[in-house]
Amino acid sequence: MDLKLRAVVYGIVATIIIGFLSGAAVPFTDMSLPIVGAGLTGIIGGIVAGYVAGSRLGDGALNGGVATAAGAIVALLLLTLLGLMAGPIPAIGLFGFGVLFVVVAAIPGIIGGAFGSWLHGRSDRRATGRPAGR
Repeated sequence: MDLKLRAVVYGIVATIIIGFLSGAAVPFTDMSLPIVGAGLTGIIGGIVAGYVAGSRLGDGALNGGVATAAGAIVALLLLTLLGLMAGPIPAIGLFGFGVLFVVVAAIPGIIGGAFGSWLHGRSDRRATGRPAGR
């Protein structure tokens, strides 16, 4: 298994962007079903990291899991710092929930990473099967 920095960085960026937009873009995920937003964030970030990592499923799963966990950690740190402005008790609550969020986001990231690497391998096979002139 090979950890690729470029794939992890792309996955982190995708995780952060989708993580901040999921509450606004996906209806009802911010209040009623927050786990849907976490799962969606992890899967999309994992797919991006897995696709960039290559066509081996193990590499895609590793890069997807690391990217979504790292993206969730960055979001956790930002939210904890913002929570400190409200006081130490809300910051502790945000941090405790955030640790759970990192674990919850990493599992769909692994699945998404494996799926992204499968898609990458599939597109490679399709591209090599075509004649060059058509």
